[in-house]
Amino acid sequence: MKLSHVVESQQFTVPLLMELFARTRQMEKVAARGGTLDYQNRIMASLFYQPSTRTRFSFEAAMYRLGGRVLSTEQAGYFSSEVEGEQLEDTIRILGGYADVIVIRHTQAGGAKRAAEVSKVPVINAGDGNGGQHPTQALLDLYTIYRERPIEGLSIAFIGELDRGRTARSLAYLLSKFERVKIYFVSPTEMQMKPDILEHLDEHDVWYALESDAAKVLPEVDVVYQTRIRPERLTDRGSHGRYTIDATVLTTMKRDALILHPLPRTVEIDKAVDADPRALYFRQANNGLFVRMALLTMLWDE
Repeated sequence: MKLSHVVESQQFTVPLLMELFARTRQMEKVAARGGTLDYQNRIMASLFYQPSTRTRFSFEAAMYRLGGRVLSTEQAGYFSSEVEGEQLEDTIRILGGYADVIVIRHTQAGGAKRAAEVSKVPVINAGDGNGGQHPTQALLDLYTIYRERPIEGLSIAFIGELDRGRTARSLAYLLSKFERVKIYFVSPTEMQMKPDILEHLDEHDVWYALESDAAKVLPEVDVVYQTRIRPERLTDRGSHGRYTIDATVLTTMKRDALILHPLPRTVEIDKAVDADPRALYFRQANNGLFVRMALLTMLWDE
């Protein structure tokens, strides 16, 4: 199946996901031997309007492992012509003449879609706005789960600041494509998942529940997808502990549960959890390299 852009999770079908994951396994082997020169004539433009460590570096590392080259800017709002008022669409039209793919992180939800609508080269959404999407993060999240267990029949708890959680939103869209998935959204009421995701799950007959206390859910689920909660957003500052994982909480979870986090973390996962074999968030981050290598090659291959 031919990919033109990677803008949102909804564009992926299950067959396309399986094709991507098969390609990703191949990229693991390519990276292990130091990379390839197969794409040495390709250039990637990395256009980030917000700071990023893992996403930006993994995309750039992916490009280098494929033998290609990178044009890069971070804080593009300050270090591009947009500081002079140039429109995003004009920036994309120009960059499309310099590069073979544009990876964009934008401050506004829908920024990547705007870029894709005018771009003559593939555009990849590396995260857009608060409450937008981050499809490549969701793809590497799903791949991490896929490597460990079947996705059909999976139960997962999303914990944290879900109303603005573009990673959780994107992964929920992907999970809705699989049978018998159960999703728990665990968050303070003021940060609960937005209605558009819940309506999408309803349309696809996906079981979900809204919860406010992780302790009720953690013993039941196969996967815990932990995200940040900024204490200043809590109405009840004392409730922060209901949404964190520490050594005590680990004892209540399934022995074969998976703990994921899109990172960066603050206090929501104690460092004591890192040594637990169920903690996969660093492996999850590493998988980002392989998934993004695979996506780049799928965008270019005929």
